[in-house]
Amino acid sequence: MRLVRLLMRFLPPLAASLWLTSPAALAADKGGGDLRSAAQNPISSLISLPFKFTFDDGAPNGDATFLNIQPVLPITVGEWNLVNRVILPIIDLDGSVSGTAEIPNPTPGTGTGTGTSGLGDTNYSVFFSPVKTGKVTWGVGPSLMMDTASNDRLGSGKWSAGVTAVALTLPKWGSVGILGRQLWSFSGDDERADVNQFLLEPFVNYNLDKGWFLLTDVVMTANWDADSSQRWTIPLGGGVGRLFKIGNQAINSRLEYYYNVERPDGAAKQLVTFTWQFLFPKK
Repeated sequence: MRLVRLLMRFLPPLAASLWLTSPAALAADKGGGDLRSAAQNPISSLISLPFKFTFDDGAPNGDATFLNIQPVLPITVGEWNLVNRVILPIIDLDGSVSGTAEIPNPTPGTGTGTGTSGLGDTNYSVFFSPVKTGKVTWGVGPSLMMDTASNDRLGSGKWSAGVTAVALTLPKWGSVGILGRQLWSFSGDDERADVNQFLLEPFVNYNLDKGWFLLTDVVMTANWDADSSQRWTIPLGGGVGRLFKIGNQAINSRLEYYYNVERPDGAAKQLVTFTWQFLFPKK
């Protein structure tokens, strides 16, 4: 998996250099405001293809890198938007580290002391959201976690299903909202622990000039089957983002830092994320 490691190490710096030097920023006063609002709305009618890099640091058994490919495909059916969202994780682990906040792995496989790379468990969710909304936009629907991991250390060994929901509002200065998800395992390896995982993700975006914005997007998780002292992972932090164009292609990018103020034993202390999101607005 040398290609995976090279991809994860060299793509973020390359994307960051374009991010800082691109002259074609989409400022809100030049028609970019509506697009920026749509990009900050996880259930908008905007097709997008995000690549989210996460670099975990501070775990006792080594560092970990995640590339989540997260395509979003909304479909309008009558008075409803069906927003299809996929999280396809590619994972690179050092030592015997396992798991990630977005891919539930409450009982990782026994580590071998060597690195492992490959595909993790894939999540698919669909949000049913009304086309016509008031001040609050909302969506709710099913979520399925598929046992697609290429290695025991990269997934839970289970198929899980549950429900997900999101609600947000879009004031003139940005966006604020919250997303939740609960998953329960229903099939898989009987020797692996059951999945009973809750995810809560409050987010705030504050828009600045020339396509820039500040944000915090906290992904909190709870493993309800763990002891109370080992149950929660709670990060605090935030970052900066920018909406701009390369040629005719609209890009939404974000750079964030979070510190896990609450975490189970063996989890990473801190993480850095870099997101590079291709936007495809309807004409």
